[in-house]
Amino acid sequence: MTQHADEDQHQENLRRLNDALEREAISEVYALVRELHPADVALLLESVPEGERDIIWSQLDPASVAEVLAEADDAVRASHMRQMAPQALAAVAQEVDPDDAADILQDLPDPVVDEVLQAMDEQYRERLEAVLAYPEDTAGGLMNVDVLTVRADVSLETVLRYLRRRGEIPEKTNRLFVVDRENLYVGMLRLADLLISDPDESVQAHIIAERDAIPATMGSREVARLFEQHNLISAPVVDEVGNLIGRITIDDVVDVIRDEGDQTLMRMAGLDEEDDIFAPVFVTSRQRMLWLGVNLATALLAAWVIGLFEATIEKVVALAVLMPVVASMGGIAGSQTLTIVIRGMALGQVGQSNAGWLLNREVMVGFINSLLWAFVVAIVATYWFGQPALGVIVAVALVINLVIAAIAGTVLPLIMRKLLIDPALAGGVVLTTITDVVGFMTFLGLGAIFLAN
Repeated sequence: MTQHADEDQHQENLRRLNDALEREAISEVYALVRELHPADVALLLESVPEGERDIIWSQLDPASVAEVLAEADDAVRASHMRQMAPQALAAVAQEVDPDDAADILQDLPDPVVDEVLQAMDEQYRERLEAVLAYPEDTAGGLMNVDVLTVRADVSLETVLRYLRRRGEIPEKTNRLFVVDRENLYVGMLRLADLLISDPDESVQAHIIAERDAIPATMGSREVARLFEQHNLISAPVVDEVGNLIGRITIDDVVDVIRDEGDQTLMRMAGLDEEDDIFAPVFVTSRQRMLWLGVNLATALLAAWVIGLFEATIEKVVALAVLMPVVASMGGIAGSQTLTIVIRGMALGQVGQSNAGWLLNREVMVGFINSLLWAFVVAIVATYWFGQPALGVIVAVALVINLVIAAIAGTVLPLIMRKLLIDPALAGGVVLTTITDVVGFMTFLGLGAIFLAN
């Protein structure tokens, strides 16, 4: 099914839901949510206000609640869990895999999590605690502890008998993991080799050791990059001494990639990636208020720079007409560079070793583009206002601002990363301030020197 077909189907489901809610036909809501996949139900919950969400939740059985919670975004999940008792949360969490249960519980306060864990049966609690022992943005926090292990010194026939006796294997299992008697990770055994090879051959003869296991402390971004680069479906996770403690599957990595995309998009607007689009008005207003204040402060700084040249602007009105052009061109050019560098950093392509080369390239690109558009703007300004000097001034200011924008767009993300500041969150605001201030200062300063006397 194509993306457009998925979107059309969701809109049809949403129409059916809203129609049933408007007519208070609860039986139709029940029928709708029971026929949908948990991910589709989660999407419906994210598409309606809080009051209507409660009605949808009330129509789900406990097993479905667990799966929907695992699929829903953090804001929707947290709002529902706050209404649940620890015993109910424990019952719901045990309906899904430990990695999904860890996602469900991660937004709760530690005392509540402790109560939920105590309400679980001991075996499941131990498996879940193995995941919760690691931060959620690490391989350990992503992993599923349901793994199939075999020894290297047994035959393939023995492994086949073990799997038949077990009766089922974990979902998305394409390889078995080979460990020694101390549970140290040795390598992998492909299920395909298990099926097509001579049953009398040993596991040792078919071990794949093409790459190291993933350390539990590795960041989730790096894990996603490994899966993308090596086309992995699953991968083993080991602790600090090499013991096999779990595995990561491609569905977990897809969630990481989606969340990273959401975070980048939201943070560039100064928003929290967990913001709920259907949250109450005052809650949303409070969340956005701080970033608007930051933007106001930067705008006032740019206005202050303009105020320094108030007398010049009064004498040469054309400066007021053209100065937004200089600032805007610098902002766009800088944003292009900033976006490229942030993306390169996220993909692991940009670091200190190649930052100098990238800076030189971006400066040259900015300089070439500035010459072209400075020439165009100079002609337009000269023809418009009949002042060749004004055309030259705006052209020079444009060249300076675009070159500074290229430098700032390249250097800012690297500096911010060293200062542990997210460049996707703060880079755009700082860059815009720089290009506005430099653009206004250069253009108006040149105007004050050459035109206002």
